[in-house]
Amino acid sequence: MTTDLLVPVTAGDHVQGPDTAPVTLIEYADYECPYSRIAYSVIKGVQQELGDQLRFVYRNFPLREIHPHAQHAAEAAEAAASQGRFWEMHDHLFEHQRALDDEHLHQHAATLGLEIETFSRDMAQHRHARKIDRDLRDGVRSGVRATPTFFINAVRHEGSLDRNSLLSMIGEAHALRGLTDPQDKDND
Repeated sequence: MTTDLLVPVTAGDHVQGPDTAPVTLIEYADYECPYSRIAYSVIKGVQQELGDQLRFVYRNFPLREIHPHAQHAAEAAEAAASQGRFWEMHDHLFEHQRALDDEHLHQHAATLGLEIETFSRDMAQHRHARKIDRDLRDGVRSGVRATPTFFINAVRHEGSLDRNSLLSMIGEAHALRGLTDPQDKDND
């Protein structure tokens, strides 16, 4: 099984943080997965801690066979992306993980101020299913089997899901690039 990311970050990815960041954290996740929900909170903290030293990339990996709403939730996020609101929907879906049925997805879109007619058409036509399938296929090629799965600068993170473990792995992975240990940031 591979431990390297085989598909590099492209313009089609959802990215937060500068391209020049010394750390790229790629996550394959499922909006209905409880572990992906935990990771969402951990990543928010890591982003706050590292600031412009981190580029975060989110890729869809809905586990359709065990999470019945994961595919449509991913499609809702992609429909929001087509209206320039991916990250707002991404956050909203994780923060309302128990409300991912189609009715709630439309309510979420309305809450976020999306153009509902366009959103509804995108959802009914499964307009963004191919992008989700591409993320899934690319994840499988890189050895992703479960969610969440992380890659730090294209190398799979095999550690724990907590903030300190993730920060430690990031620090270890980039010590040679001059990145200080993120946990020592407060000591500067």
